[in-house]
Amino acid sequence: MTGKTHIMGGIAATTAYAYYSNYDPTALIISGAIGSIIPDICHGGSKIGRRFPILSNIINAIFGHRTITHSLIFLVLIGYILTLITDNQSIIMGVVIGMASHLILDACTKNGIKLLYPASVTVRLPITTKTGGAVENIVLIALTIVTIYLGKEFIL
Repeated sequence: MTGKTHIMGGIAATTAYAYYSNYDPTALIISGAIGSIIPDICHGGSKIGRRFPILSNIINAIFGHRTITHSLIFLVLIGYILTLITDNQSIIMGVVIGMASHLILDACTKNGIKLLYPASVTVRLPITTKTGGAVENIVLIALTIVTIYLGKEFIL
């Protein structure tokens, strides 16, 4: 999936979570948008990879793309590190939910992800699509509609 779809996925997921929880929606949604691009730090051409090229190149050289940064280990590790940095649960949950949305979206691609890294098993959901294709654009629109529908609760 492309960066814009990942960001909208993180926003949609955290908006939905905010809708059903008592977390601060602003902190949750902003953190979700940020968390949604973190797993692609392993790809130099990604939004976050271009922002932190040295870190991106190091991670890619050691692990490759869609391995450790697209795994449950990385998700838990980032969640744990955040608990050491902040006690703001809205930020922690937002980043973790945003990252989880990224993993789900990339599991919908033909290349899949190494969710159980270091195991070499590739995880793909039963229905997959090509990154940047027409189906991804439909997903992006659907995520936007979900965000608007649920987000109106916080605006009104």
